[in-house]
Amino acid sequence: MTAPASDIAKVRLPIPQGVDVARITGPADALFRAAERRCEASVTLRGGAVVLSGPVGEVDLLTRLFTHVIQAAGTGISLTPDDVDRAIDGLRQEDLHATGPRDDVLLSYRGKVIRPKTPGQQRYIDAIREHTVTFCTGPAGTGKTYLAMAMAVSALQRHDVGRIVLTRPVVEAGENLGFLPGTLEEKVDPYVRPLYDALFDMMDAERAHELVERGVVEIAPLAYMRGRTLNDAFVILDEAQNTTPEQMKMFLTRLGFNSTFVITGDATQRDLPGKRGGLVDAQEILSGVDGIAFVELARADVVRHRLVGKIVEAYELFEAGREAGAHEGPARAKAGKEGRHVRAHQ
Repeated sequence: MTAPASDIAKVRLPIPQGVDVARITGPADALFRAAERRCEASVTLRGGAVVLSGPVGEVDLLTRLFTHVIQAAGTGISLTPDDVDRAIDGLRQEDLHATGPRDDVLLSYRGKVIRPKTPGQQRYIDAIREHTVTFCTGPAGTGKTYLAMAMAVSALQRHDVGRIVLTRPVVEAGENLGFLPGTLEEKVDPYVRPLYDALFDMMDAERAHELVERGVVEIAPLAYMRGRTLNDAFVILDEAQNTTPEQMKMFLTRLGFNSTFVITGDATQRDLPGKRGGLVDAQEILSGVDGIAFVELARADVVRHRLVGKIVEAYELFEAGREAGAHEGPARAKAGKEGRHVRAHQ
């Protein structure tokens, strides 16, 4: 149905001189087309300005969106259609302060800019900046480890900390790596490879290897943290859903002066079935403690391939259905038994 003329709006957003228009439109106007697919409004480029036309509410949303797009383009940031989709989702949730294209650049390497792309990711980054210890949980693809690594590398470059420590519980080998050949690094390498991958994505491989050799960047299994005090360090505990309560307590008590701890995990991907988890316990025990933050990312924060978000959603729906069926089973059995009991007395 066509909106009444009184409900139609038109807004013109001038593009400042010197700003690359291609960063605002995207290749073949991809950003414009992505916005039009999600909104009942048109987006065109006319006379050095972005022109928005359509229902008042939709034009208001796109005005806020493309104001951010133009600001981002002015800082040399190129956005993608996926960025536009996520921004629109955030704006529809009326979370303008933490939505869409952000100017909050964490790290820049060879023209690649790393920054939070969703409201949840921005909350995560803010929590790390404002707290000594930050727990972050969420499904695959939400940037839990990647953003923590960007913050760590940035802190090291600013000389806010003297080293980076990366650790994971090596569940598959039972934390006993003696039977594997090679040095400690070679034994642990298959398990900490995602941390290496993130590190190499943010600096030259030669520079990264040099920092590892000098001990400025340390990668070790969680079991080797016992008995240490980690001062002047940015410490990341990855895959924390596979810790036991004892391991989590041990790790948290390694905290030293001028250090930041970030603990990440996905409770749906535990490799310790039937055992209590250190991550869940920590959330229950430490909630409300000053200096400790808990951030939960969701499917809307997935920034990998769009199909990843759909996969996460499908699994969530499946698990919810299975739990509902498990609850319904006993109820149906009880109802059937009561029905048979009633008929037997008729």
